[in-house]
Amino acid sequence: MAILVIEDEPGIADFVRRGLEAAGFSVEVESDGQLGLEAAQRTDVQLVVLDLGLPGLPGEEVLTRLRTLRPALPVIVLTAKAAVSDRVANLDAGADDYLVKPFSFSELLARVRARLRSPAQPSSVVLEAGGIRLDVRTREATVSGQSVRLSSREFSLLEVLLRHPGQVLSQTQLLDLVWGYDFEGASNVVETYVRHLRRKLGPERIETVRRAGYRLVSP
Repeated sequence: MAILVIEDEPGIADFVRRGLEAAGFSVEVESDGQLGLEAAQRTDVQLVVLDLGLPGLPGEEVLTRLRTLRPALPVIVLTAKAAVSDRVANLDAGADDYLVKPFSFSELLARVRARLRSPAQPSSVVLEAGGIRLDVRTREATVSGQSVRLSSREFSLLEVLLRHPGQVLSQTQLLDLVWGYDFEGASNVVETYVRHLRRKLGPERIETVRRAGYRLVSP
C-alpha cells in the first residue's frame, strides 16, 4: 500500500516520509503539484497527503482534479491556513481530512490509519511487547493485564517505542515522531516523558542507551 506525499518543503516532506515508513507504509514524495497529480493517478497509491502551497499546480487545483479522476482516493490536506473558512472550503472541495501546520506526526498517523481503515478491517489495532498491550483505536493500555492510564503524549511516545521494540531511538527521532518536526519546547521533554512512562509501566521497561537514546525492552 503506497502513500503519496505532495509537499514542496523538504524538511516537512522528509519528516512525513520517515515517520510513515517507520509505521510500515511505502511512501513516495513529489514536490510539484503537476507531477504529484500524475503520480496520484496510479492505482497503487491508496492515500495522498497534500500540501496546498505547491509549485507547478496549486494544491487546491490538485484536489479538485483528483476528485474527478479518483473520487474515492483519500486525501489529507496539510496547510498553514488555520481559518475556519479555509477548512470548510477545502472539505467542500473534497478533502477527507485537514491538518494545520505545525502538527505532530502521531496525529497525522492516526488520521492516515483512520482513512485507510476499511469496514472489513478489525476495529482495533493492537501493539504488544514485553507484557505491554496498546490498543491504538480505543486508546487503551495495559501492563501485565492491568489497565494503565496514559496522557495523550505518553500514549504517543509508548506507541512509537512499541512499533520499534528493542531498537534504539534517539531523542531527535522521538521528538520528530511524537512532538512534531518543528517542536521548540523544553530540551528535556523526551527525558521527562520517559520518566513518566517508567513510573507507570515499570522502570525496567525503557532502557537508556548512553549518548544514543532509548529503547523498549522486555523485563
